[in-house]
Amino acid sequence: MKSGKSTLAAWLHRLDAEHLEQVLAARPDAVSPPEPRSVSELAERLQRPGSVALALPRLALPALQAAEALASLSAPASRDVLADLLDATEDETAHGLEAALQTLSTHALVWLDNEGTLRMAAPLRQAWDTPLGLDQPLATLLKDTTSEELRRMLTALGVRPPGTKPQRLATLVEHHSDPARVAAVVAQAPADARKLLERRADPAYRPQAFVLFGGQSAPEPGAHWALERGLLVQGRYSYGPVRMPAEVVLALRGPGWHAPFAPAPPVTLLVPVSPAEVDTEASAAATAFAAHAASVLSVCATAPPARLKSGGVGARELARIGRAARCEETVVRLTLETAYEGGLLARDGDRVATTDAYDTWAESEPAERLPVLLHAWWALGLTPSQARDGDNKALPALAGAPPCAGCLQARKGLLTAASRLPAGQAAKNSAELGPLTHWSRPLAEVLSQDATPFATVIGEAELLGVLARGALSPIGAALLADSTEGLATACHRLLPAATATARFGGDLTAVVTGTPAARLVTLLDSVADREAGGTASVWRFSPASVRRALYAGRSPDSIEADLAAVTANPLPQPLSYLIMDTARSHGRIRIASAACVFHGEEPTLLTDIAAHRKLSELGLRHLAPTVLVSRTPLEKTLAALRTEGYAPVAETADGTVRVERPRSFHQPQEPARKVSRT
Repeated sequence: MKSGKSTLAAWLHRLDAEHLEQVLAARPDAVSPPEPRSVSELAERLQRPGSVALALPRLALPALQAAEALASLSAPASRDVLADLLDATEDETAHGLEAALQTLSTHALVWLDNEGTLRMAAPLRQAWDTPLGLDQPLATLLKDTTSEELRRMLTALGVRPPGTKPQRLATLVEHHSDPARVAAVVAQAPADARKLLERRADPAYRPQAFVLFGGQSAPEPGAHWALERGLLVQGRYSYGPVRMPAEVVLALRGPGWHAPFAPAPPVTLLVPVSPAEVDTEASAAATAFAAHAASVLSVCATAPPARLKSGGVGARELARIGRAARCEETVVRLTLETAYEGGLLARDGDRVATTDAYDTWAESEPAERLPVLLHAWWALGLTPSQARDGDNKALPALAGAPPCAGCLQARKGLLTAASRLPAGQAAKNSAELGPLTHWSRPLAEVLSQDATPFATVIGEAELLGVLARGALSPIGAALLADSTEGLATACHRLLPAATATARFGGDLTAVVTGTPAARLVTLLDSVADREAGGTASVWRFSPASVRRALYAGRSPDSIEADLAAVTANPLPQPLSYLIMDTARSHGRIRIASAACVFHGEEPTLLTDIAAHRKLSELGLRHLAPTVLVSRTPLEKTLAALRTEGYAPVAETADGTVRVERPRSFHQPQEPARKVSRT
């Protein structure tokens, strides 16, 4: 018998160029450098367990169900046998099975050999411990059983045992392969044995371990009777788990049982929607997210978020960024994760700082900013807005979690499901895309925090404008097609250019519609406080915000001139009055740093001291005609002035002259020694 590898190689040889290209596109890892040098080497790569494991998550539910059903069969099977197992004999289900087999064939997981028999990649059988709840066939489970044990099983069944071990095993397999005989034996079983066998044959059964000392498994009640008749099998000397042969399971399930097969996607409530409606909502969502993302990253550029000792950005920093950027935590998480993936953020010691790429990104138009974040979202090996783990514990952002292939497939499954909706139709409720996503990618990750399947991923897609009105937007279609050019075109069509002007109101606000340009944001942030962001950003002026600009060295005239240059209407008088009134009180009190201060009644003398060349190192400066400040501490200043012939005196803290007592150079008198008398 040919091996799976050789039959796959022969099948690949028979493929025309078009079908071979489809296989290579579906399994790109098999042709990664160094490229295979022959068809045999390609076949070997396609059957590697790691390569098969990468292909399985990309399969839709019908293909996965067909693969599991084929894996449950003990030997290569015909289409008719597989169709009978899946109950796919009617026209609609037969067409669905044909499509599922075509998908498996395109992925080189299942193929037809020269005799027209279905073959499968060897690792595919190991993808399930018990496919369809079916264990190994009886002949496999009993291959190490002694001839005497087989004789006792046949005798317990009332069957005359033949003479040799192979004959006895064949007789037992023939007996258990007859559903009527098995049903008759089970009907005569004790109640506990019958209940055990029926429970073990149920497709939903999950085995439980009953372990005694020494590693032996304790059989469940009724198991001994079934073990004596080969209806259950256990290892030699009662070691290992109790297992039910596939023939017995199928016999007990009855002739009416079939493996689950769902060739058609779940029914979804649909509503009509026009492309213009989808574009309008996608444009609003994408524009708002682009503006929010710019705000979040601007906050990070000004005050880089601190990292936890365990790694990642914690809840406190996320809340701070959200308050400063005026957006919810979900948007903050989504922005941080996609910006980090896109190279706009990087870990810098105990902080997360913006990179040089961010500076270029911030200066670009919204239609050029958003694709960077969208590409990152599409490739992320995690769900960026996931806030809770399986134990309901808060998760930090940018924690560096291991890649999650199921999270990646959840996004791909969602967009694939939305793309299959009829033209001009959309899901009545976006939550109904969850079951469709599961059908498209049954192995995709479902988060424990989701009240409905894939709620978090659906929410992210709506925030980004990938989904709109329950349908796939042009942005989503470009992502699904992996078209960089298509994504750029969609973003330029849906996102307006950055707004370089603001509308100033008499209520001391500035309103910017759409995404404000980077220079406009810098100007307004320097002189006003941001109150809202999104499709319309709002800044409010106050005495404190204007003083902030004055403290930064701006003059009132330059502030007013810069604001007038970006206004869509004349600056309102209340704003001009606010700037001028704040400037009048600004700097009325000035504070200078000084190590010491000295003053005198003769301005000419102090002027002479300030101009003295040998005293220049003291750092003297006039505050008034009779007041000088020095950068040098008092004692050194005193010494320097006295060296140059001046006679300054020092003052105490309360302004009185400090009295300097002369040091005594007399040696202290030695006390008289006491002389003892004898």
